[in-house]
Amino acid sequence: MTERKPPGVEFESWVDKQIRDARARGEFDRLPGAGKPLPSDVESTYDELWWVKRKMAREGLSVLPPTLALRKEAEDALEAAVDAPTEGAARRIVERINVKIRDVMFKPPPGPPLGLKPYDVDEVVERWRERRAER
Repeated sequence: MTERKPPGVEFESWVDKQIRDARARGEFDRLPGAGKPLPSDVESTYDELWWVKRKMAREGLSVLPPTLALRKEAEDALEAAVDAPTEGAARRIVERINVKIRDVMFKPPPGPPLGLKPYDVDEVVERWRERRAER
């Protein structure tokens, strides 16, 4: 346990002495990160949730409100449908995402409004056919 600052000794000189003594004892040798630059986030302003953000980044997680997550999923599904290997696969992809869109339309989750309507399966399949004709 660290000794207490003696009365009458200036705080700064007492701390400096503690550091010098610890350095002389080798307590700073072989610390994790020794000789490496400080992380870039050390210079940023204090954020109470820094550890949560760092953990999420390390784990590859992201959290979006349900409607925004569905918007992203719908965009990805539309792209996947147009690039699908068969017409049947394209139809299945669009029908699957349409079910989710309809669910949110009739039972809105918390968060911003979805702003989507179900895709027209035949229109997407027509785009699929056009893309196939170009290749």
